[in-house]
Amino acid sequence: MNRPTITQYDIRNTRQLVARRKRTKSKTKRISFKPGISKRKIKIAHSPSLKGILKVLTVACVLGAIGIGVFAVVRAGFVSLDKYVRKAVPVSEKFGSLELVGVPAWVNEPLKEKIYAAARAGGEDLKLDEDAARSVQNNLEREVAWLQNVTVQTTHDTIRIKAQWRKPIALVERGMSKFYVDADMVVLDFVPMPNLPIVKVKGLSLIRKVPQPGTVWQRDELAAAVIILAKLDQMDKLITPDKPLLYEIDYIDVSNFEGREDTRFPHIVLYATDKTEIIWGAEIGTSQRYLEATYKEKLAKLYSYYKEHGSLLNGVKYINLRDPQDKIPLPIDKY
Repeated sequence: MNRPTITQYDIRNTRQLVARRKRTKSKTKRISFKPGISKRKIKIAHSPSLKGILKVLTVACVLGAIGIGVFAVVRAGFVSLDKYVRKAVPVSEKFGSLELVGVPAWVNEPLKEKIYAAARAGGEDLKLDEDAARSVQNNLEREVAWLQNVTVQTTHDTIRIKAQWRKPIALVERGMSKFYVDADMVVLDFVPMPNLPIVKVKGLSLIRKVPQPGTVWQRDELAAAVIILAKLDQMDKLITPDKPLLYEIDYIDVSNFEGREDTRFPHIVLYATDKTEIIWGAEIGTSQRYLEATYKEKLAKLYSYYKEHGSLLNGVKYINLRDPQDKIPLPIDKY
């Protein structure tokens, strides 16, 4: 039996056929969107199975539910916190400004600033809580002698301070220190008050200890000077409010109080700013003992001269108020 002869042509055809079959198999494993490739080949090659898709969807749903729950919890927490903050801010975080109520016209800005600083007790802002009024009142009563009968009220945006003010009437100097005294003999710490006619008191006996602000200073010669100055202040308000006489008084000298240096000389003398002497004489309440004019007569004579000449200055060397005189007009009987 004769075997067929395999030629070179047959071998080449066989190789081409094998190569074509290999290419065909490899194409069925790749995803292709070219026309002619069947849907089945694409699915077998790389499409995920239905079971895998369901697993992915299940996991996604679980994570989504967990995320929604966490968001709800966090949101509820922030809503609750927001309610707490809104409620707490007006009580503990809102600050109020200080307001002085019923301030006399003579109170200047430096004195007001002193009051504000003392109310804040060091400069800190004041929170509008239930303790603010009590804190301010305690600070003022402890640190400020200028006020008495202090009341403090807290409103929705301010802290209101109302009090009675002590007005300085006399100035006392001791070395480098200065302090005031009001009509009730209460000592006030020094604050520049150029807008007030405050008269210096000279001739006090030895001052051994500087009095503390807010205390009553019991000194007879100082009291005698303060009473005279208080009467002059009252007369200024009633007789010469537009041009107070006290502005022309420099100081009052009590060095010969009760005649302790020389009984022949006047006990109390006032000096005008040009050094004109205004001889007052004995302290109020003792004029009959020394055969002097009453304090009402002295006031009437002094203010009659002041109104007639328009000033106490550059007129005479001295004005003597001690001698009793008839028919002197008395401006105010209650004095």
